[in-house]
Amino acid sequence: MYEGAVQDLIDELGRLPGVGPKSAQRIAFHLLAADPTDVRRLVDALTEVKARVRFCEVCGNVSQEPQCRVCRDPRRSDEVICVVEEPKDVVAIERTREFRGKYHVLGGAINPIAGVGPDDLRIKDLLSRLASGVVTEVILATDPNVEGEATATYLARMLVPMGLTVSRLASGLPVGGDLEYADEITLGRAFEGRRRINA
Repeated sequence: MYEGAVQDLIDELGRLPGVGPKSAQRIAFHLLAADPTDVRRLVDALTEVKARVRFCEVCGNVSQEPQCRVCRDPRRSDEVICVVEEPKDVVAIERTREFRGKYHVLGGAINPIAGVGPDDLRIKDLLSRLASGVVTEVILATDPNVEGEATATYLARMLVPMGLTVSRLASGLPVGGDLEYADEITLGRAFEGRRRINA
């Protein structure tokens, strides 16, 4: 335990996702030893992001404008929506340069243990977007874990009866992976998602 401001800083850093007590302590002491100009830049960046960044009023992605750049882009298809859990997932998919539709960010995944239910996510906003009849396909790109699967299943049961094409991102073995290290679920998904090879 440290005194006053140092302990307060360690406690606040420890509240960040993925930062445990040891990491929080290392970051705090790094900041104490850092040049005041570097610390000021960090403080300014934090203040700026809280003041200027908001969530897109259409899809829920992060943006400095009322609508994010993807929703504003007229070259993107309005007929396909890719549903993701968090804005970081949009960035991951955009890096592939494979998807040319629009996104919908749920703001998390169904997780009863953490007290997150369907009403805590942006599912009603998704249904409002689909009401226009423009969208023909919804791609469910939630994480391939228990919470992501539960969310995808919940959404699929809701969307399929609406007459939409509902698809789920394929999951399975990573390139360069070894079969012996794959868990049963991953290996099972790889079998389900297998593709025919045409010689």
